[in-house]
Amino acid sequence: MLSETQKTNLFLMLKLPSAFICGVRLRTIDSQKAVVTVTHRWINQNPFNSMYFAVQSMASELSTGSLIIKKINESKVPINMLVTNHLGTFTKKATGKISFTCLDGDKIDTAIAQTLKDGEWQKVRLKSVGINAEGVEVSQYEYEWSLRAKLN
Repeated sequence: MLSETQKTNLFLMLKLPSAFICGVRLRTIDSQKAVVTVTHRWINQNPFNSMYFAVQSMASELSTGSLIIKKINESKVPINMLVTNHLGTFTKKATGKISFTCLDGDKIDTAIAQTLKDGEWQKVRLKSVGINAEGVEVSQYEYEWSLRAKLN
């Protein structure tokens, strides 16, 4: 049987091949945290010998989105999810292996509980921080996700 991370990475390969080809991979996930890695390579570089911002965006979004999907699956209720806004800040060239971590599981729990209660769209702002192998922050993203339960 496949683990949660293996299922997500298989989903990437089949449904988001550009992320998979660029090396984006879910490494760990639990109820509060998701970690996604990507390594700077020829296929995902920019002209300045660092990782293209769009690849960082794919990896950071996956760290937030995979945590939401996990929570939706645990709720056993169909819930729509959609990115409605995002912001990226870049502080250092992204080279080597970059790990994007989202620690906002509690915020997702609150949004899901509210939409299950009232069936209305709930907005939740999740942060993903990209750290290089030396432990230095290279980028930080905020994603605004909208969630709504599909109630009868």
